[in-house]
Parts: sequence; C-alpha cells; structure tokens
Amino acid sequence: MGFTPKRQQSNPPSATIPPPDRPTQEANITSHHRIAGPLLAVGLIGAVVACSPTQGGPLTNAQDAPFVLAGLSAIERVCQLTGPGAYNDTATVKVAGADLGSMFEAGGRTYFAFGDTFGERAADAVGGVGGIWRSNTMAWTTDTEPSDCIKFDGWVTDEVGWAQELLSSKKRDDDEMTVIPTYGFEANGAMYLHFMSVKHWGDPGEWETNFAGLARSTDAGQTWDKLPDVTWPGMGSFQQVSVSKVDGELYFWGIPSGRLGGVQLMKVAEKEVERLSAYRYFQGTASDGSPQWSSDAKDARTIIDRETGELSVVWNAYLGRWLMTTMADNADAVMYEGITPWGPWGTSISLFTQQELPGLYAPFLSPNQVSDGGRTVYFGLSIWGPYNVFWYRARLDRAS
Repeated sequence: MGFTPKRQQSNPPSATIPPPDRPTQEANITSHHRIAGPLLAVGLIGAVVACSPTQGGPLTNAQDAPFVLAGLSAIERVCQLTGPGAYNDTATVKVAGADLGSMFEAGGRTYFAFGDTFGERAADAVGGVGGIWRSNTMAWTTDTEPSDCIKFDGWVTDEVGWAQELLSSKKRDDDEMTVIPTYGFEANGAMYLHFMSVKHWGDPGEWETNFAGLARSTDAGQTWDKLPDVTWPGMGSFQQVSVSKVDGELYFWGIPSGRLGGVQLMKVAEKEVERLSAYRYFQGTASDGSPQWSSDAKDARTIIDRETGELSVVWNAYLGRWLMTTMADNADAVMYEGITPWGPWGTSISLFTQQELPGLYAPFLSPNQVSDGGRTVYFGLSIWGPYNVFWYRARLDRAS
C-alpha cells in the first residue's frame, strides 16, 4: 500500500465552539449528575407518566408506558481506543488518527467501523488531516469486559499489515470526497455496512452526500461489495443510520447528511435486506398505538424533530427501554429514552456539553458493551482535536 495524498476536512463538530488541539479534561473525567428533564414525547403526540415498573418489550405498543430513566451519573472516560498513547497499539496498522467507530456484532466479534483514517499525522494536527489516508477502516474484538477499556484483537488489514480501506472512494471534492460507514449489522450469515458517499464537506455540521447505500461482506469483513440496487438519494433521510435486529426484522433509525436533520425510522425483513422495495417507512401510529408503515419513503414521519448528528440506538435490558445516543443541535452529546423503536422518545439527557469536552461528536453505544446487568453502559466518543476515539461509561439512574 502506497502513500495517499493528504486530505483536509473542514468540518469540525460545532459551528459555535472551535475544538482545541486537545481536550481540556484529564484522562479520567467525571461529570456532574445528569437529571432527566420533563418527560415529554418527542416527535409523537401524547403525554407519558413516569415512575412505575417497566412494561412491555422492544416492540410493545403500550404508548402510555412510563419513562424510567431518571438521569445519568458516574460519566467518565475509561481510555483512548485509537492513536498515539491509546490502549491499543494502532501505529502497527498505520492508524494515527481515526474517528467514529460505530459498533456491531457478527460471528462472535464486535466490529468497530471507523471513518476517515490517517497513518501519519503531525503531533499538533487537529481534525481529519494527514497522510496515508483511507476513507474507512475496521477493527474487531472479542473483549467482553468493557470496564477497563477494549482490547482490539485485530484489524482488517492489507498484504503488508496496514489497516485497509474497506469501501473505495474517488477522493475528489465536489465529486466523491470520501465514503463513510455509518453503521454495520449481520444478516443472513453475511456482514453489511451502511455507508454514505460524501460529495463535499461544508460548513461545520453540514455536508452533501451523493447517496447512501449498503455493502456486503461474506469473508469476515476482508472484502466488500457495494450493492448498487440498495441506495437512498443524497437529498433524503437515511444517509446516516443506526441498526437493530428485532424478531427477524432490521430497524434503521436514519438522519439526513450533516447534523441538522431529525430522525426517521424504516424497517425491512432480514431475508429481504437486499431488496429496496421491501423496506417500509414509519408513518405514524393507529389509535391503538400500533405502528403504521408505508412503502414510500416520502411518507416517513419524523420521530425526533431536533437537529441530530451521528446516532446509535440499542435495547437496554436493565431499563427495558430503547436508548439513543447522539449529538443534538450540532453541539452536545445526549441520550434519549424510547418506549418503542418509533417512540415516544423522552427529552434528552446530557452526556457532555461542548464546553465540558470541546470537539466531541459521534457517541456510539453497543448493546453488549455493558456491565451490572446493563445499568452501566459504555460508548465510544470521537474528539476532533486529537481526531481519535475514546471509551467512556455512564451509569443509568432508574426512577424509583
């Protein structure tokens, strides 16, 4: 693998707070206790009461079930996952800077899908710049003890042992600047990556995409085939997604390109994942609370009507509720609680503000990276200054 041209990404996480060269917090950060605000449904009509035992399951239609997440506490950094000084020696695979790292399970492994990755960076570099540029890379682990960090067992590598680019890109601005994996999943014995083809990085929190699509691997992520018949147009939603499988169906929570759009929801039967016409888009609920679905993406209803960035959605067994982590209003990292995949969704609870952790973005959960029966959740978080991914934890405080 030869040297690639240097690349400059002019898209920091926040338009109002320029990220510093390094985060100002020390390596072990504990936040103030985070309290849930008024528990009002977001994007769906109807009041919800709090403080009673959990009802239903991942697909319950009980729209009047209570919210149970009262707040977050013991929020702290565990370690650094990538880059110089990280828990993992990523220099050996030519990873000096990488971001994102959304997680998915396949074949007994947890995979981390990274965005633009650089093998060489100046010590004082800020943001997505450097040499030996690959649009995307992927590591994997079998580590099931997240409390002391995550040890990568390996990376998808090329013939010389460097982390290899999984999905090719043209690397031409105003054409196809890069191709970013937004989430992965396993279906029908294969691995899939949802990706976005980025045309141009715009102002902070804004970028243009040509389209979003799926790629498939049948050899544990070593090679990938983009699926030309499963794409979503760049001007629509589902340019960035989070994916969960429930009862043989795949649920995709999606947002447009950038970090300024709301969240919509679609689903497809696992066996039909490569047939675009089989996808169904959430368009609201019936009087009994049951979800209504349309075959037309134009009918998709916004379930969280707020500026939303990179997101992850998982079912949490401790609460018996859905959890969403994301970047709200192109600024802070937050968590939402959801009764069903389509809602109601509660008001956001802060994980970190940009003032507390400048340059933060892309908080990603995994349903399996938990401890204490799911009471403590672990998440990756990208920091723009060092342009690397860090590992955090938070304790879920349940209403009594």
